[in-house]
Amino acid sequence: MTIRPRRSVLYMPGSNARALEKARALPADCLILDLEDAVSPDQKTFAREQVLAAVNAGGYGDRELVVRVNGFDTAWGRDDIVAFANAPIAALCLPKVDSASEVNAVVQLLKQEGSTLKLWLMAETPRGVLNIDEICGANTRNEVVVLGTSDLAKELRVPHTPDRLGLQTSLQLCVLAARAHGLDILDGVYLDIKDDAGYAEACEQGVKLGFDGKTLIHPSQIDAANQAFAPSADVVDRARRIIDAWEAAKAEKKAVAVVDGKLVEVLHYEEAKRHLAISEVIAARS
Repeated sequence: MTIRPRRSVLYMPGSNARALEKARALPADCLILDLEDAVSPDQKTFAREQVLAAVNAGGYGDRELVVRVNGFDTAWGRDDIVAFANAPIAALCLPKVDSASEVNAVVQLLKQEGSTLKLWLMAETPRGVLNIDEICGANTRNEVVVLGTSDLAKELRVPHTPDRLGLQTSLQLCVLAARAHGLDILDGVYLDIKDDAGYAEACEQGVKLGFDGKTLIHPSQIDAANQAFAPSADVVDRARRIIDAWEAAKAEKKAVAVVDGKLVEVLHYEEAKRHLAISEVIAARS
């Protein structure tokens, strides 16, 4: 399995040429070029053409490029998918996915276009969360689950509190489903771009809940996400010591090792390898 850091995933409005240009130099791991919520109905066709021209022009380096299309059942969804089916991007992001059948309908259209694009699936409706297991398992093209917490909070009629109490069940169900199907999962956006302390706490909460990264609405949020969702220096140091201790124990035909007075088993060894692999990829991109 290829390790791909997705610590910071920035939404960029497809109708904003300046934003699309600026994104080429931003230190985000991934960019979601948005044709859906960030674009008014009268700008949909223009945004599609502008984003397509931007990705074809290139210049985004090793940033992972994803296009959020409009819903398949809207007036623009099918045309969005066809337009980007063979574009130089990594994936399509599907908004408000409620069922596996929606995923399969998109896959069928991509097959007709000869496209091998991956899919990112947005969980942002009550029905989508309730069906998240079957949605994640719908097709092997599925790669990432993206929480749309703003829409979800609206639909659930819960307030945006720092602890996100009203969203906890939904967040954890989505993490469980993503992990069960071997997918990455991204936390929702933090709306107050002036609240640095609150944002840092939200990133830390996302790490503790098991998310791989955070979706962002402003470039000023990138650095904090990159720091929060990367293995710290202490974690990397301990990972190296765990790997060394485990491999030494294995050479001696022992089933366990001890690091810092704590028992180390194969699960800790595998986790350490993952932390080290992620840190090495991040370091190589710096």
